[in-house]
Amino acid sequence: MTIEIPKELKPKDGRFGCGPSKVRTEAFAKVAEQAGTLLGTSHRQAPVKQLVKRVREGTAALFSLPEDYEVVLGNGGATCFWDIATFCLIRNKSQHLSFGEFSSKFASAAKAAPHLEDPVVIKSDYGTHPEAVADESVDVYAFTHNETSTGVAMETIKRPLDASGKAASGLVLVDATSGAGGLRFDPRETDAYYFAPQKSFGSDGGLFIAVMSPAAIERSKKIGESGRFIPAFLDLNTAIDNSRLDQTYNTPSIVTLAVMAEQIDWFNENGGLEWAASRSDKSAEIIYGWAERSDFASPFAAKAEDRSHVVATIDFNDDIDATQIAKTLRQNGIVDTEPYRKLGRNQLRVAMFPGIDPEDIESLTACIDYVVSNL
Repeated sequence: MTIEIPKELKPKDGRFGCGPSKVRTEAFAKVAEQAGTLLGTSHRQAPVKQLVKRVREGTAALFSLPEDYEVVLGNGGATCFWDIATFCLIRNKSQHLSFGEFSSKFASAAKAAPHLEDPVVIKSDYGTHPEAVADESVDVYAFTHNETSTGVAMETIKRPLDASGKAASGLVLVDATSGAGGLRFDPRETDAYYFAPQKSFGSDGGLFIAVMSPAAIERSKKIGESGRFIPAFLDLNTAIDNSRLDQTYNTPSIVTLAVMAEQIDWFNENGGLEWAASRSDKSAEIIYGWAERSDFASPFAAKAEDRSHVVATIDFNDDIDATQIAKTLRQNGIVDTEPYRKLGRNQLRVAMFPGIDPEDIESLTACIDYVVSNL
């Protein structure tokens, strides 16, 4: 049986994927206007270097960065940055907070690195997140701002404190791929806040952006001078040097940079991170409020403070097949609401990045109600 959702219930835009996420048509249209002068040109020349500068300066403004923090770009995405960190930022041993698929992968990368000691891994049940513990034996603390697989966010990013209340001396590295741009944070509490553009920044993947503190830059420099073998592609010092020249070491995707630049400008022109995060707040209020009122759905994360405002995971009662809901939505042009495959739960996963209109989230909940009532 095919269920036809009434047109008046449908969202204006039916894209709710958690990555790649919705790309704003307005942003892409502006990039298309530059096709003849920007696309297909050398990344070492002024037009593309100016584009990289625009991304770097726009990111610094969006996050209200301290003057001595730097925005570093490189190819490979956030997954690549995990490997970069194992070579260039972890001196001997790291501590990892593991509470989902992606937070566990960085821990695995550190454990596999033959030149590092086995990491300390602090785990918690899916649907929750653990807390860091100050440890003199580690020199890096690895957090995940938003666990894309489970829809759990660390509401506040803080450096761990030792018994005397003093901030631990290790670097704080934060995987912010699905959090950056949609969640608030204090950059001073981090040393490398890194992410890729295919979530809140409404662009494509394959690029990493890292907001780095002086301490992180100095750590990378000293490790680079220590004689440790570092593959050229994973050399963070090379990425830092090239970023200071407003370029990337390898040829980047110009379209990815250009669409991201448009999204950053859109954020900053409308009020910056507070404005962007407020849009996600509104969407979260809508979908979690709907789930709590529902007699067949509920938020996956039990604690309200753990519920992500950029990725919602909604559980369904056993007598409701979430897979069938997602399939029916897709047949009606409402796409990418399927749950993370490895989580294995009867749920939907819905992106609420700033580029997604909160009104479309409201329409989505109405569509789910309609589908369930007609299954």
